[in-house]
Order: sequence, then structure tokens, then C-alpha cells
Amino acid sequence: MTRREKRLQELRNNPRNTSLNDFESVIKDFGAIEEGSKHPKAIIGEYTLPYKRENPIKACYVLQLLEIIDSL
Repeated sequence: MTRREKRLQELRNNPRNTSLNDFESVIKDFGAIEEGSKHPKAIIGEYTLPYKRENPIKACYVLQLLEIIDSL
């Protein structure tokens, strides 16, 4: 199992207690982070997910990210 798969599996196992660092690492594995005026945006393929930088990251952002990755 690669690091990329391990990080993704950690998000799936525990979306409520995800650190900002782990969340952004998964975004960088599948796409890029665009710095915005107030909130950064995760750009993965044709999808854009704005999120608020806080630690731990809210579960709703993690679940939306997982849906985007599963749709690829």
C-alpha cells in the first residue's frame, strides 16, 4: 500500500478527526490548491471545493473531497 493510499484510507476511516495537513496532502495527491481571497480552493480535475482552513478540518469538507475522488 502506497502513502497515497494510506492517507486516503485514513480519511475514509475517520473523517471527523482529520488534520488540516492530512487533508491538504490528499488534495495535492489528486490535484492542486489554489489560494483565494478568503478561503483556499481544492481543484481536482473539473471539480472545485472551497474549504475553510481550520484544524481539525470539518467532516463535511472531508466527505465532499472523498465524493470527488471517488467520481474520478
